[in-house]
Amino acid sequence: MSVRVRIAPSPTGLIHVGNVRSALFNWLFARHHKGTFIVRIDDTDVERSLREYEVDILEGFRWLGLDWDEGVEVGGPHGSYRQSDRFGRYRDAAHDLVDRGLAYYDDRTPEQLEELRTRAQAEKRHPNFYIRQPAEPVRAGAIRFSVPQDRPIEFEDVVRDAMRFEPETVDDFVILRSDGLPTYHLASTLDDVEYEISHVIRGEDLLPSTPKHILLSRALGGTPPVYAHLPLLFGPDGKKLSKRHGDTSLAAYRRGGYLPEAMLNFMSLLGWSLDSERTIFTRDEAIAAFDLDRVSKNPAIFDLEKLAWLNGEYIRALAPADFIERVMPQVEASLGRRLNDSERARFSTIAPLVQERTKLLIEAPGQVAWLFSEHFDIDPEAWTKVMVEGTADVLADAVDRLEKIDIWESESIEAALRSMLEDLAINARQGLQPLRVAVTGSSVSPPLFESLAVLGRQRTIDRLRAAIERLGAPGHPR
Repeated sequence: MSVRVRIAPSPTGLIHVGNVRSALFNWLFARHHKGTFIVRIDDTDVERSLREYEVDILEGFRWLGLDWDEGVEVGGPHGSYRQSDRFGRYRDAAHDLVDRGLAYYDDRTPEQLEELRTRAQAEKRHPNFYIRQPAEPVRAGAIRFSVPQDRPIEFEDVVRDAMRFEPETVDDFVILRSDGLPTYHLASTLDDVEYEISHVIRGEDLLPSTPKHILLSRALGGTPPVYAHLPLLFGPDGKKLSKRHGDTSLAAYRRGGYLPEAMLNFMSLLGWSLDSERTIFTRDEAIAAFDLDRVSKNPAIFDLEKLAWLNGEYIRALAPADFIERVMPQVEASLGRRLNDSERARFSTIAPLVQERTKLLIEAPGQVAWLFSEHFDIDPEAWTKVMVEGTADVLADAVDRLEKIDIWESESIEAALRSMLEDLAINARQGLQPLRVAVTGSSVSPPLFESLAVLGRQRTIDRLRAAIERLGAPGHPR
């Protein structure tokens, strides 16, 4: 069987991690089997579908490296890959099903349908039991597919194994609304038939729709695809994924300083594993190993802490020049200007130290802002914590020793300040943390001695003297 899979997001909002995981698994499956990966836009919801959301979807796929062989902005042999261009085709298909006695018009009101559901529940039947074709046919209203009641709907799900749905649990579902617009069931199924989709890989939440799509595929003259329903995404607390767990848009992760390589690696692990031991692997290794047989039935845990750890591992594995290239836009955006050549050289010197302490790219600007501006902010909490009685004397001693250094480099700076700690009989927290806060504005920064070396002798001494002056200011909190 030639593998043809699709991802069919609806452009009614920014694309979230659940849809991205489905897209990734489809892409990995296609690439593993040297098949075709299709991106189709399911925009039948004409009121809520917006071009800006479609752009977000496509940009997100490109950022992750999920290239597609057919679909929007690429084309292919099957015409349009936007459902809004195929409304006429869906209407023709629905009317053909009516003509063949496989569907019917229904002009019943929502209130009448609710009465039928209430009646079924009162009789302890499935709520859909009475949603069937009325005895008296009509030629107006919505069009419903007539679900055969003579046998169960059975299929083999690659992930969930053997599945069986009794016919009375599947209502005669609407395929064309009274306004002539298709429902998801008709548009998606007809597209899958006509675009020759071989496998439908999607979230478990869509499993109840599958018997409808199987029946509809057959009625439309197609062979139902192979289905694989991916496990739900849960948070670490065992509850269904929500915003507090990280169920947010892919764009938010891009803005948040995550690398696409780390996101792809992490999302590959949401219901699948390369093997029993490895957590970190390359895109090519995932493609080589991926198959649906290894997808778990159990809920997948979306753990933001694990994602941040994994992202940090990927950041530290970057070549220094690659790290600088990726983080430079973040640094310049935080400063509101471009760095000049001298500043870029200074940043390049300290970048490897920043890289070792960065989990998210957006953390880097805060670690180096002090390097490029004389008007950097000083964390008031950090200042209050380390600038205690006697600190001004320590800073003054440091200034005296730093002024006497012959060659301004991290080794000589460290020797001078370690000697100060020994002579004053104080520990690093008492002697070095005040210097760090005075020079960088924070208690968290790249290594102190290397930071002072990059900053330069005069700027370092000027900042220490400014801190001494501030400590002596009347009324300043100590």
